[in-house]
Amino acid sequence: MNNETTRTTSAPRPVRPARRTAGLALAAAAAVLGLTACGGADDGSGSGSAADRGTGATADGQPSGTLGNGARPQRLLWMGDSIAEVEAPALGAALEAARVEFASMAATGGGGVVGEVAEPTWKSLPRKLESFAPDVVAYQISSYDWGTPDEQRTAYERLAGTVNDAGAELLIVSAPPIRMDEFYKPHEAEIRTAPKSAEEVADKHPDTVHFLDSAALWGTDSTADRAQRSGDGVHSCQQGSAAFAKWFGEELGELHDFAPAPAKEWANGEWTGDEIYGRLGCR
Repeated sequence: MNNETTRTTSAPRPVRPARRTAGLALAAAAAVLGLTACGGADDGSGSGSAADRGTGATADGQPSGTLGNGARPQRLLWMGDSIAEVEAPALGAALEAARVEFASMAATGGGGVVGEVAEPTWKSLPRKLESFAPDVVAYQISSYDWGTPDEQRTAYERLAGTVNDAGAELLIVSAPPIRMDEFYKPHEAEIRTAPKSAEEVADKHPDTVHFLDSAALWGTDSTADRAQRSGDGVHSCQQGSAAFAKWFGEELGELHDFAPAPAKEWANGEWTGDEIYGRLGCR
C-alpha cells in the first residue's frame, strides 16, 4: 500500500482518529446481513454471476489457470486505488476468516495500471508477486485508468500477462459508481469505458482472467442508497466495505467452489476501527 503517487484533489480528508465502537460493528454487520437482495442477481448488466461465467478448461477438461476445479485459493493480492483501499480492511477480514491469506497494494492517489500515473504500480507489482506469491490477484478498476479504450485494453492485457506469468489467476472487478466531481468530470468518458475494455480482455482469456461486474451489488447510481458511498460520494464507509467483502467472497466462492466465511464471523471485527474510516468522517 505504499504507492507514492499523490492525488491532488478529492482525497479523503483527515477528520478525526477512528474509534471502534459497538455501533460501527453492528451497523457493518447489519448492512452485510441485509444486502442479500441487492447482490448476486443479474440486473441486466449482462455479466451474471461468477458461476454462470465459468472458468474455462483445456482439452483434457482441466482449467488452464493455476487453480483447478474446486481448488481453494490460498493467497489473494488486492489491487486498486483509494476506493479499493477503503474496502481492503473488510475484504481482508472476510477472506482471512475463510482461510485465504490476504495482502493489499491498493493505494490512495494511484494504484491504477493505465497511463503515466500507473508507473509506481508497474514498478512494485513484480516485487509483490514474487514476495507474496498469490494464486489469485484481484484488481478493482481504478478511477485513474484514464485513456482510450485501446490504451485501457493494452494495459489490462499487460496486467493479465504479468499476473498469469507469475502463476496467478486475475480477477478484474468493476469499481462502484462515484460522484463525478470537478476532479473526475473531465475523465468521465474514460472512467465509463474502462469496465468494457476490461471485460473484453477477460473474454479473450477465459481460462485465466475473469471479469466481475460489481453493479450487481452497487447498481449504477452513486447517489442511491444501494451504492453506499460515504459523504464524499466516492469511497465507502464500514457498512459499504462490509457489503462489498460479502459480495466478493461469494463471487470468489462460486468461481472456485468453496463456501465463504459467514458474515457473523468477521463483520464485527477490529477492522471496523481502521483509521482510514476516520479520515473519511465515517461514524
